[in-house]
Amino acid sequence: MIFSMNPSTLPDDDFYPLIEARHGDPFKILGLRHEGDGWLARVWRPDAASVELLPIDRTAGISEKISLKKIHPDGLFESPLPGVEGSFGYELEMQSADGGTWREADAYAFGPVLGELDVHLFNEGTHYEVYKKLGAHLMTHEGVRGIHFAVWAPNAQRVSVVGDFNHWDGRVHLMRKLIPSGVWEIFLPGGEEGAHYKFEIRGPLGDISLKTDPFAVFAQHGIETSCMVFDIERYTWSDADWMRDRVARDPYSSPMSVYEVHPGSWQRVPEEGNRPLSYLELGDKLIPYVLEMGFTHIELMPVMEHPFDGSWGYQVVNYYAPSSRFGNPDEFRNFVDRCHQAGIGVLLDWVPGHFPKDAHGLARYDGTCLYEHEDPRIGEHKEWGTLIFNYGRNEVKNFLIGNALYWLDEFHVDGLRVDAVASMLYLDYSREPGEWVPNCFGGRENLDAIAFLKRCNEVCYERFPGIVTIAEESTSWPGVSRPTFAGGLGFGMKWNMGWMNDSLRYISKEPIYRRFHQGEITFSMLYAFHEHFVLVLSHDEVVHGKGSFLNKMPGDMWQKFANARMFLAWMWAHPGKKLIFQGIEFGQWNEWNHAKSLDWELTQYALHDGLRRLVQHLNWLYTREPAFYELDDSEEGFEWVDFNDSDNCVWSFLRKSRDGQTIVFIINATPVVRGGYRVGVPAPGWYEEILNTDAETYGGGNVGNLGGRSAEDRPWQGKSHSLPIDLPPLAVVAFKHKNQAPEEISENHLTSQVRLSEVNPSK
Repeated sequence: MIFSMNPSTLPDDDFYPLIEARHGDPFKILGLRHEGDGWLARVWRPDAASVELLPIDRTAGISEKISLKKIHPDGLFESPLPGVEGSFGYELEMQSADGGTWREADAYAFGPVLGELDVHLFNEGTHYEVYKKLGAHLMTHEGVRGIHFAVWAPNAQRVSVVGDFNHWDGRVHLMRKLIPSGVWEIFLPGGEEGAHYKFEIRGPLGDISLKTDPFAVFAQHGIETSCMVFDIERYTWSDADWMRDRVARDPYSSPMSVYEVHPGSWQRVPEEGNRPLSYLELGDKLIPYVLEMGFTHIELMPVMEHPFDGSWGYQVVNYYAPSSRFGNPDEFRNFVDRCHQAGIGVLLDWVPGHFPKDAHGLARYDGTCLYEHEDPRIGEHKEWGTLIFNYGRNEVKNFLIGNALYWLDEFHVDGLRVDAVASMLYLDYSREPGEWVPNCFGGRENLDAIAFLKRCNEVCYERFPGIVTIAEESTSWPGVSRPTFAGGLGFGMKWNMGWMNDSLRYISKEPIYRRFHQGEITFSMLYAFHEHFVLVLSHDEVVHGKGSFLNKMPGDMWQKFANARMFLAWMWAHPGKKLIFQGIEFGQWNEWNHAKSLDWELTQYALHDGLRRLVQHLNWLYTREPAFYELDDSEEGFEWVDFNDSDNCVWSFLRKSRDGQTIVFIINATPVVRGGYRVGVPAPGWYEEILNTDAETYGGGNVGNLGGRSAEDRPWQGKSHSLPIDLPPLAVVAFKHKNQAPEEISENHLTSQVRLSEVNPSK
């Protein structure tokens, strides 16, 4: 005979799981219950020494408060309710062991918040507004204001929400499991914004862990990792004009010049402990600087909450939470809002390829490999120390697609640059033979990841026309930026890593050797129109011992700056959108350090400020001359004049607009002035020199062409006419065709130029 110590009216298979805080469905046994011949009240409050029930519905036939009997020392209270014929509204008045008292509604008196459709769509992987349902949400439920918590943990024995509202005691607020969805939920009446919380999860083997909320919209960073309740619905936007115009804008035939920013290091406040700028301060300082420099977009390295600063944001724990390092979610919204009001687009780096192993994060979330694969051969990036999402699981796909939509919806961002796409596409990415598992056809393609990327792109473009998704994809995978209906992955654009690597390899060589490598610098035109490309000089090229952009340039001080100016002008002249990382624009000497500010003091020196002026002028030309961008993705917009003059390290080409406007570019990659160099042009007339990277205002030597040249009736390089020009050393010159020469040309006019304002971002 088994002896039971159960003093309750509960059966043992409910009583003991409740007392041991492992009950999977406390709502079926707590609150007001009809059991046997009548009604009773049962309350589970391990944090209370006494509990009294206060009826607030007088029609129930009870007018006085009822003291409940504590029938178990761990916090189980019960009392029969004679004469009660049905459920009624009530509150609980409780007293702690130290004599403190408080009053609140009983969480177990409330029905479910989530409906069958919500959990069905989530399990199906198609609940694209799942971020409005899971996580923590302030709401009014059954007439009472409080917080609804919901989390997916299908293999857990028990899930509790814990926080400063229940002294982080996992026994107090056991959640309801919505079978068979695997979603747990509870509504806590009276909860307020700012509450800190986590989920306490008892795994299938009885192990207990404290976990973050995967759908938290606000969370702590660093060693403090609590989530915080935040009202995500109150912000009022002021960017209606931008959002309306964005829908009609064609991103392929519009200029896109992107300034890549790490929010924690663009500028810091040394007099306040070297802290980074807040979202609001970035709005005050970064936006005017970007406007002044002429960039059309800001791309932020991941702002999603991450514990480790040294990951630069690429090891995300809280995918739905802007980092609290810089402020709250509404302050980040304010930054985006102000960018849009200033005419600047905002792109976010997004990391759906992997996540860190932090104990409070997604790893083994419910005691099992829920978000990741169990097999490390398909579920782990050993070189990064991170885990790979299981793209074959519907709920994981829903988590990620919902996250992409969340940033586009709730934060009005204009696009997502998707990190490490190559690592998602290939099962053998960075793996030796025997360290990976082939797909069902024996291949190395990750079929689940491919399907996920395609569907994610489809849904993003369907729901938010005018946005752009950009793939950081470093291989020759075909059709990355081709629509899915045409067999592509569905991205809007792709980073041109090949151009970056080839061009940097060429430019790093001493000029005397460049004649042997002309093919490296011109090779990109063989595939320039196979994808919608973004040319990039990203953060990855100025870290981990690679040296700064300026230090990649060979030669003495003069040659380094001349090479840098030449390279950047070549980049802006080449077909494709543009992106450079912070600090490149003024020639930072040091490698980028995420823990310190850019070296803004360098901008007081002429060569550094001259480089910055050039970038500003390149952006000015780029946004005002359609030949720079209108036909970026068409062979009609580009024509070689000569790519074979390797002996002189010179190459030349035409860029064209839809209306036939033509700009001639000539690049001289040696430190030799080439007077009277002849270049073929397609028509007679005047060719205005609109760009000369050797101009004095940029720090150059002022070798130029006095504002332009008239075409001579002398066929050259397959063209009907030609220009005899003076090619400055280590420089790019550009000439815009005009039918007639201007009446007067100033002798000191070497190039169009735009001056920076007096505002110095280093101050």
